[in-house]
Amino acid sequence: MMLEKKATDFIADLSSAKPVPGGGGACAAVGAFAAALGMMVANLTVGKKRYADAEEEIREILGRLEGLCQELTVLTDKDAECFEPLSRAYGLPKETKEEQARKEQVLEQALYEASIVPLELMETILKTMGCLEILGEKGSRLAVSDVGVGILFAQAALEGASLNVYINTKLMKNRERARELNGKADDLIREGNAFRERTYAGVLAQIRS
Repeated sequence: MMLEKKATDFIADLSSAKPVPGGGGACAAVGAFAAALGMMVANLTVGKKRYADAEEEIREILGRLEGLCQELTVLTDKDAECFEPLSRAYGLPKETKEEQARKEQVLEQALYEASIVPLELMETILKTMGCLEILGEKGSRLAVSDVGVGILFAQAALEGASLNVYINTKLMKNRERARELNGKADDLIREGNAFRERTYAGVLAQIRS
């Protein structure tokens, strides 16, 4: 897995001329950081008498975030995997009508697959944002600023992932399918914006009061 590398190695790969990891992998990594920050806040909350009333819920949130963080780690690699078929499709010959038709068919499917993965990433990040919102309300006050950082990371990852949807659907011949995928991305961004606005405003209210 890419995130099993040293951070410096991952950054070196990201900054190189290699096609992967790219923006999608970086978004998945940032989303994993957001989930990890939420886990930290949850771990700082459980077992504290002051938050005993929310203990069960925070433990549940911690378990959910552990799973989400793992999913986001896997999606860092999955993003890279979906790029290879797309790259191969662009390189297919197109000298004859048969070759042109074959290339168009393969490319269309590759573009679809390359759009589905960032949508999956967006859905996973959105679930992470929901957990962060609860932690902003019920988690340790000493770590509420980390909830704020996490929600901003998650928002950046969410919107960044959407760009990988839009750049691929733009090239799809099946415009009805492209509009459907774009619509899903639009809906996820709207939901994410609402999470970010509520959560970040709540964090600011606590640390600036």
